[in-house]
Amino acid sequence: MARRPVAWLGAVALWAEAVGVALLNWFLGLVVDEQDMSLAGLDPHAMTVSTWIAGGVFGLYLALCGLILARTAVRDRGPGSVGKTVLISAAVVHGLLGAFAVGLVGWLAFVLMMAVLGLIVLTLVAYDRAFRPGPAPTSP
Repeated sequence: MARRPVAWLGAVALWAEAVGVALLNWFLGLVVDEQDMSLAGLDPHAMTVSTWIAGGVFGLYLALCGLILARTAVRDRGPGSVGKTVLISAAVVHGLLGAFAVGLVGWLAFVLMMAVLGLIVLTLVAYDRAFRPGPAPTSP
């Protein structure tokens, strides 16, 4: 079964996404800083710093999800309950981001979000403890 390659591919995709999100938020923070405009009376520098912090936190979250998938691939065992919870939350986030991406960015972003969602869900299902592959049942 292709459990390990799927987990590795998901880990690499999440790490690439973590770097992309962090760089995008860094760029957006620079844009906000250069505009020197306030939104509802907020300090422009506070908006810049909060954008950088949000990008860093979300990037670390995606990197953690990638680390959980990489650990799953290395050990060839399913993640524990905390790891499953984190991966399920990442799957939900990718589903929501994919839905928003269709209208805001386009269909390519939607397809990429759904591909990562599929890798996460496929890894979770492939390493499910309830499923034990065994010999095929024989008929009497």
